[in-house]
Amino acid sequence: MATPLTGWTIAIDLDGTLVDTAPDLLAALNHVLSAENLAEVPLSDIRAMVGHGAKAMIREGFRWNAAELDESELNQKLWPKFLDYYSAHICDHSVPFPGTLDALDELAGLGASLAVCTNKTQMLAERVLDALDISDQFVAIVGADRASQKKPNAAHLLETITAAGGRRSRALLIGDSDTDERAAQNAELPFIFVTFGYGDLTANPGPQVYRVQNWEDIPDTIKTIAA
Repeated sequence: MATPLTGWTIAIDLDGTLVDTAPDLLAALNHVLSAENLAEVPLSDIRAMVGHGAKAMIREGFRWNAAELDESELNQKLWPKFLDYYSAHICDHSVPFPGTLDALDELAGLGASLAVCTNKTQMLAERVLDALDISDQFVAIVGADRASQKKPNAAHLLETITAAGGRRSRALLIGDSDTDERAAQNAELPFIFVTFGYGDLTANPGPQVYRVQNWEDIPDTIKTIAA
Protein backbone atom coordinates (compact mmCIF):
# COMPACT_ATOMS: atom_id res chain seq x y z
CA MET A 1 0.00 0.00 0.00
CA ALA A 2 1.33 3.43 -0.98
CA THR A 3 2.13 5.79 1.87
CA PRO A 4 1.43 9.57 1.69
CA LEU A 5 4.95 10.50 0.53
CA THR A 6 5.76 7.50 -1.67
CA GLY A 7 7.83 8.74 -4.61
CA TRP A 8 8.71 12.06 -2.96
CA THR A 9 12.30 13.25 -2.57
CA ILE A 10 13.00 15.64 0.28
CA ALA A 11 16.26 17.54 -0.21
CA ILE A 12 17.57 19.11 2.98
CA ASP A 13 20.23 21.74 3.63
CA LEU A 14 22.80 20.85 6.31
CA ASP A 15 24.16 23.85 8.24
CA GLY A 16 21.37 25.66 10.06
CA THR A 17 18.69 23.26 8.88
CA LEU A 18 19.59 19.70 9.83
CA VAL A 19 22.42 20.42 12.24
CA ASP A 20 23.37 23.33 14.46
CA THR A 21 26.98 23.52 13.28
CA ALA A 22 27.53 27.18 14.19
CA PRO A 23 29.43 26.58 17.46
CA ASP A 24 32.14 24.49 15.78
CA LEU A 25 32.38 26.79 12.75
CA LEU A 26 32.70 29.77 15.09
CA ALA A 27 35.44 28.01 17.05
CA ALA A 28 37.39 27.45 13.82
CA LEU A 29 36.97 31.09 12.84
CA ASN A 30 38.11 32.34 16.23
CA HIS A 31 41.11 29.99 16.08
CA VAL A 32 42.15 31.75 12.86
CA LEU A 33 41.49 35.22 14.24
CA SER A 34 43.39 34.56 17.47
CA ALA A 35 46.42 33.35 15.50
CA GLU A 36 46.34 36.72 13.69
CA ASN A 37 46.18 38.60 17.04
CA LEU A 38 42.61 39.66 16.33
CA ALA A 39 39.66 39.64 18.73
CA GLU A 40 37.32 36.65 18.73
CA VAL A 41 33.90 37.22 17.21
CA PRO A 42 30.72 36.41 19.17
CA LEU A 43 28.21 34.04 17.60
CA SER A 44 25.53 36.73 17.53
CA ASP A 45 27.64 38.82 15.15
CA ILE A 46 28.65 36.01 12.79
CA ARG A 47 25.55 33.76 12.82
CA ALA A 48 24.16 35.07 9.53
CA MET A 49 27.46 34.26 7.77
CA VAL A 50 27.60 30.61 8.81
CA GLY A 51 25.89 29.28 5.70
CA HIS A 52 28.07 31.28 3.30
CA GLY A 53 31.24 29.25 3.68
CA ALA A 54 34.55 29.49 5.52
CA LYS A 55 36.04 32.25 3.38
CA ALA A 56 32.99 34.47 3.88
CA MET A 57 33.22 33.91 7.64
CA ILE A 58 36.91 34.81 7.67
CA ARG A 59 36.25 37.96 5.67
CA GLU A 60 33.50 38.93 8.09
CA GLY A 61 35.75 38.23 11.06
CA PHE A 62 38.37 40.59 9.67
CA ARG A 63 35.71 43.24 8.93
CA TRP A 64 34.42 42.89 12.48
CA ASN A 65 37.96 43.63 13.66
CA ALA A 66 38.35 46.49 11.15
CA ALA A 67 41.42 44.64 9.88
CA GLU A 68 42.81 44.49 6.35
CA LEU A 69 42.58 41.11 4.62
CA ASP A 70 44.76 40.11 1.72
CA GLU A 71 42.95 37.65 -0.58
CA SER A 72 46.13 35.69 -1.35
CA GLU A 73 46.75 35.28 2.38
CA LEU A 74 43.13 34.19 2.79
CA ASN A 75 43.47 31.50 0.13
CA GLN A 76 46.95 30.27 0.96
CA LYS A 77 47.08 30.53 4.74
CA LEU A 78 43.88 31.45 6.58
CA TRP A 79 41.39 29.24 4.76
CA PRO A 80 43.57 26.09 5.09
CA LYS A 81 44.12 26.90 8.78
CA PHE A 82 40.34 27.20 9.24
CA LEU A 83 39.68 23.89 7.47
CA ASP A 84 42.39 22.03 9.37
CA TYR A 85 41.03 23.15 12.72
CA TYR A 86 37.41 22.60 11.74
CA SER A 87 38.13 19.11 10.40
CA ALA A 88 39.77 18.17 13.69
CA HIS A 89 36.89 19.56 15.79
CA ILE A 90 33.99 19.10 13.39
CA CYS A 91 31.47 17.80 15.91
CA ASP A 92 32.76 18.96 19.27
CA HIS A 93 29.53 20.90 19.79
CA SER A 94 27.41 20.38 16.66
CA VAL A 95 24.07 18.60 17.17
CA PRO A 96 20.90 18.03 15.15
CA PHE A 97 18.25 20.64 15.83
CA PRO A 98 15.49 19.59 18.27
CA GLY A 99 12.99 17.22 16.71
CA THR A 100 15.11 16.56 13.62
CA LEU A 101 15.73 12.86 14.09
CA ASP A 102 12.11 12.02 14.90
CA ALA A 103 10.93 14.03 11.88
CA LEU A 104 13.39 12.24 9.58
CA ASP A 105 12.14 8.89 10.84
CA GLU A 106 8.55 9.99 10.30
CA LEU A 107 9.24 11.19 6.76
CA ALA A 108 10.98 7.93 5.88
CA GLY A 109 8.05 6.03 7.35
CA LEU A 110 5.70 8.02 5.13
CA GLY A 111 7.65 6.81 2.10
CA ALA A 112 9.89 9.80 1.36
CA SER A 113 13.46 9.53 0.16
CA LEU A 114 15.75 11.92 2.04
CA ALA A 115 18.81 13.64 0.61
CA VAL A 116 21.28 16.30 1.75
CA CYS A 117 21.93 19.26 -0.56
CA THR A 118 24.63 21.42 1.00
CA ASN A 119 27.17 24.06 0.04
CA LYS A 120 29.58 22.42 2.46
CA THR A 121 32.26 20.40 0.72
CA GLN A 122 31.46 16.73 0.22
CA MET A 123 34.13 15.57 2.65
CA LEU A 124 33.08 17.90 5.46
CA ALA A 125 29.37 17.19 4.96
CA GLU A 126 29.97 13.45 5.15
CA ARG A 127 32.19 13.86 8.22
CA VAL A 128 29.50 15.81 10.09
CA LEU A 129 26.79 13.29 9.26
CA ASP A 130 29.07 10.34 10.05
CA ALA A 131 30.12 11.86 13.39
CA LEU A 132 26.46 12.27 14.33
CA ASP A 133 25.70 8.74 13.09
CA ILE A 134 22.90 9.89 10.77
CA SER A 135 24.43 9.34 7.32
CA ASP A 136 22.30 6.25 6.76
CA GLN A 137 19.15 8.40 6.93
CA PHE A 138 19.96 9.77 3.47
CA VAL A 139 19.96 8.06 0.11
CA ALA A 140 22.16 10.81 -1.33
CA ILE A 141 24.52 13.49 -0.01
CA VAL A 142 25.60 16.12 -2.52
CA GLY A 143 28.12 18.71 -1.37
CA ALA A 144 29.19 21.83 -3.24
CA ASP A 145 32.16 20.15 -4.91
CA ARG A 146 30.14 17.13 -6.02
CA ALA A 147 27.58 19.28 -7.85
CA SER A 148 28.29 20.87 -11.22
CA GLN A 149 27.26 24.23 -9.73
CA LYS A 150 26.40 24.98 -6.12
CA LYS A 151 23.26 26.55 -4.67
CA PRO A 152 21.54 28.86 -5.50
CA ASN A 153 22.01 27.36 -8.96
CA ALA A 154 19.18 24.95 -9.67
CA ALA A 155 21.66 22.34 -10.92
CA HIS A 156 22.80 21.51 -7.38
CA LEU A 157 19.27 20.78 -6.21
CA LEU A 158 18.24 18.91 -9.35
CA GLU A 159 21.39 16.79 -9.29
CA THR A 160 20.68 15.94 -5.65
CA ILE A 161 17.18 14.78 -6.56
CA THR A 162 18.57 12.68 -9.40
CA ALA A 163 21.24 11.16 -7.13
CA ALA A 164 18.44 10.17 -4.75
CA GLY A 165 16.57 8.45 -7.57
CA GLY A 166 13.80 11.03 -7.46
CA ARG A 167 11.80 13.09 -9.90
CA ARG A 168 11.49 16.85 -10.13
CA SER A 169 7.68 16.61 -10.12
CA ARG A 170 7.75 15.09 -6.61
CA ALA A 171 10.50 16.93 -4.80
CA LEU A 172 11.11 19.92 -2.54
CA LEU A 173 13.87 21.59 -0.56
CA ILE A 174 14.09 22.40 3.15
CA GLY A 175 16.55 25.13 4.11
CA ASP A 176 17.29 28.16 6.23
CA SER A 177 18.51 30.86 3.85
CA ASP A 178 17.78 32.92 0.78
CA THR A 179 20.42 30.80 -0.98
CA ASP A 180 18.21 27.76 -0.44
CA GLU A 181 15.10 29.72 -1.32
CA ARG A 182 16.59 30.86 -4.63
CA ALA A 183 17.81 27.34 -5.43
CA ALA A 184 14.27 26.01 -5.01
CA GLN A 185 12.84 28.91 -6.99
CA ASN A 186 15.36 28.39 -9.80
CA ALA A 187 14.42 24.71 -9.90
CA GLU A 188 10.71 25.62 -9.72
CA LEU A 189 10.20 23.51 -6.59
CA PRO A 190 8.44 24.11 -3.26
CA PHE A 191 10.63 25.42 -0.46
CA ILE A 192 10.21 24.98 3.29
CA PHE A 193 12.01 27.72 5.24
CA VAL A 194 13.02 26.87 8.81
CA THR A 195 12.92 30.01 10.92
CA PHE A 196 15.33 28.64 13.56
CA GLY A 197 18.31 28.56 11.17
CA TYR A 198 21.03 31.04 10.32
CA GLY A 199 19.66 32.99 7.36
CA ASP A 200 16.70 34.93 6.03
CA LEU A 201 14.33 34.82 3.09
CA THR A 202 14.52 37.25 0.20
CA ALA A 203 12.41 40.41 0.39
CA ASN A 204 9.64 38.90 -1.74
CA PRO A 205 9.28 35.14 -1.20
CA GLY A 206 7.28 33.34 -3.85
CA PRO A 207 4.00 31.44 -3.45
CA GLN A 208 5.75 28.09 -3.02
CA VAL A 209 7.54 29.14 0.17
CA TYR A 210 6.34 27.61 3.46
CA ARG A 211 7.62 28.77 6.84
CA VAL A 212 8.00 26.40 9.79
CA GLN A 213 9.24 27.13 13.29
CA ASN A 214 10.40 23.63 14.25
CA TRP A 215 11.10 20.20 12.80
CA GLU A 216 8.00 18.74 14.42
CA ASP A 217 5.82 20.67 11.94
CA ILE A 218 7.71 19.63 8.82
CA PRO A 219 6.09 16.22 8.10
CA ASP A 220 2.57 17.70 8.17
CA THR A 221 3.72 20.62 5.99
CA ILE A 222 5.14 18.23 3.42
CA LYS A 223 1.99 16.11 3.45
CA THR A 224 0.02 19.28 2.69
CA ILE A 225 2.34 20.14 -0.20
CA ALA A 226 2.18 16.59 -1.56
CA ALA A 227 -1.59 16.54 -1.44
